[in-house]
Amino acid sequence: MIDDLFEKEKKDFTPDNGFNLVGIDYFGDSHGQLYLIEHFDMYQDVLEAKKNRKNSEEYFILYKGSAGEYLSH
Repeated sequence: MIDDLFEKEKKDFTPDNGFNLVGIDYFGDSHGQLYLIEHFDMYQDVLEAKKNRKNSEEYFILYKGSAGEYLSH
């Protein structure tokens, strides 16, 4: 059930265009663990921003694929 809530939250933070860098609040409740860091138009920019974070594994890059599927990196 918690995994379903997390996946729904990831979809809610996925932009229609471009890429969102999203952080994880491990101390937040199960309905509010994600928070938006910044939106980027280009993948290389969001990837660089993620790499520059202190603990880059605590961040997601969220975007839609060419077929409209929800993707994360």
